Amino acid sequence: MHAFDVLGDPVRRRILELLADGEQPAGAIGAVVQGEFGITQPGVSQHLRVLRENGFARVRAEGARRLYAVEPAALQDVDRWLDRFRGAWDQHLDALATELARGERARRRRAIPPPDSGRAAGTEDDR
Repeated sequence: MHAFDVLGDPVRRRILELLADGEQPAGAIGAVVQGEFGITQPGVSQHLRVLRENGFARVRAEGARRLYAVEPAALQDVDRWLDRFRGAWDQHLDALATELARGERARRRRAIPPPDSGRAAGTEDDR
């Protein structure tokens, strides 16, 4: 299965988001995913298996519990593939940052100066 086929599923993306915070027991992952997506525990297990078999997650046994974690190598492969497109994104983001900075400078120039401290001319303090 291609990496983007694996990542194209919102349930699997959500599982990876949960695992990004650190190792999680299968039961905790299942509880969140079942609540958010309304799928069964066997359905969650299938998604975990797809992630595991395609190198996006690893599992280790701790007694009766199964603890899942992100496998960074698969995500690094995806990141390397996306790298060829970053140049186009970066140029657009740099241009946007320039325009935002210009707008901020223009806004500051147009800003009305703050009112005086409230003292009227000719008060006792001025004498």
